Amino acid sequence: MLDVKNLTFKVNENGIERSIVKNISFQVDDGEMLVITGPNGGGKSSLAKVLMGIEEADSGQIILDGEDISSYDINQRANAGIGFAFQQPPRFKGMTVIRLLSLAAGRELTKPECCRMLSAVGLCANEYITREVDATLSGGEMKRLEIATVLAKTHKLCIFDEPEAGIDLWSFSMLVQQFEAIHEKKEQSLILISHQERIIQMADRIMVIEDGRINQIGAAKDVLPGLMNTADSLACLKRNTSVEN
Repeated sequence: MLDVKNLTFKVNENGIERSIVKNISFQVDDGEMLVITGPNGGGKSSLAKVLMGIEEADSGQIILDGEDISSYDINQRANAGIGFAFQQPPRFKGMTVIRLLSLAAGRELTKPECCRMLSAVGLCANEYITREVDATLSGGEMKRLEIATVLAKTHKLCIFDEPEAGIDLWSFSMLVQQFEAIHEKKEQSLILISHQERIIQMADRIMVIEDGRINQIGAAKDVLPGLMNTADSLACLKRNTSVEN
């Protein structure tokens, strides 16, 4: 279980301190899917980066399965069982796809294993397995590879930052199937940051973040109708993914 207590994150812009995440507290139970949504610029991605250790919190606690990981760096949090998929995945010139997936899995993967992972995220395995993870890949291709690296290993908690961004509708459908399969097994907790209605509907609970604070949190059946019926909230929901390429 993830237990976040009074988490605050600030940045300094031109000598002016600004709070991005403001005293946020919430829990994610074992096997639960929490979808975080809300207006752009509200602090969702910053919260995800603080949870992963990419950014350092100014105050608060992050507890994973009873272990206080607040002082852990990104590598220590990965070893503790947190997986993370960036909204804008990094590129690695000179590294092949099969090598990247093997590193993510923590062991040398066979070609058939890599092919299954790539197929699961909508990539034709034979065309990608020996390619380099560099600028020759499009943004949508990189996003799908990033998600495959998270799926390459079982985690206690997986965090996906807008997994639907920049991919085509067919690949999006495959990703939804992957999330549903993970959720059904109840072996990993999931945090999905999304504006996509189809993903939000999958949630056990929905957390709406606005201006760095939790505006609303609760069971999907209770929160979603309000999102659908409120004009301001509708602006942050999408019924169709963007189409890549």
